[in-house]
Amino acid sequence: MIRQRLFGWIPTDATRSVRVAGWINLAVNVGIVVTGGAVRLTASGLGCPTWPSCTAESLVNTPEMGIHGVIEFANRVLTFLLVIAALATFILVVRMRRRRPALFWLALFVGIGIPVQAVIGGISVLVQLNPYVVGLHFVVSAGIIALCSVFVSLLYPKTAEGRPPVLLRVLVALVISFQTATVLLGVLTTGSGPHAGDADAPRNGLNSDLLQHLHSIPAYTAVGLTVLAIAVAWFARRGVLVRLLGGLLLVNAIQVIVGVVQSRTGLPPLLVGIHMFLACIIVALMISAATTFRQGSERLT
Repeated sequence: MIRQRLFGWIPTDATRSVRVAGWINLAVNVGIVVTGGAVRLTASGLGCPTWPSCTAESLVNTPEMGIHGVIEFANRVLTFLLVIAALATFILVVRMRRRRPALFWLALFVGIGIPVQAVIGGISVLVQLNPYVVGLHFVVSAGIIALCSVFVSLLYPKTAEGRPPVLLRVLVALVISFQTATVLLGVLTTGSGPHAGDADAPRNGLNSDLLQHLHSIPAYTAVGLTVLAIAVAWFARRGVLVRLLGGLLLVNAIQVIVGVVQSRTGLPPLLVGIHMFLACIIVALMISAATTFRQGSERLT
């Protein structure tokens, strides 16, 4: 009786509250990438020069630190929203660990990713925003967004369309591979560009112009493969997959336009920030597309 009173409110199936928590978890993880980008793009990366406190004497930013201190500290505070969203999501699925283990483990790994990110963020400050550490920060965020996307997809049984034709499996795998390469090359490109996060922060020393061209090759390839995958999915009558790939194609088209414009206009911070946001949406959509290959929620979740 006591156990029922304490834990009886926790759902044992994917209720509306679980779906809401899943979407919020995904949204705040995308949001922290955007605010983290704002920190770097406004040169506020060392607005709080120490970690975990903001200065050696103060846990929070001080008026003397100006707007950069405010921006950096605000981004750190947003980590608490991540913790709340991840914890709430995990609690809501904890009683499903046997019936729907994938939801349980996904929620757990997303939660574990938050302190990992906090440590990486702290290290990036301690090494004066080394571009490789900052890049790792984004890559881990992209991985967490992917996990959140799978979690959300598994909450909707109708997104399970069964095992696809071999050609479609190969095409989607190639799309994901080239999109991943695009993101990773984008991280290196950013690390060679002007937005270091602080005026004294180092760059990776790679040829930025060359990286921009290399970055575009897998991006355009992924667009072409996505068009082909949509055609195959259409003839295979995979409605959910067609919609997800269609969304991916649309976002990629916008991403290409933003990328070309920003490279020709000196990388204005706003466009770079939009580019980062769209990269997160691309990760979410491409991973969600792959989840449609499952046979049904009862088998994989």
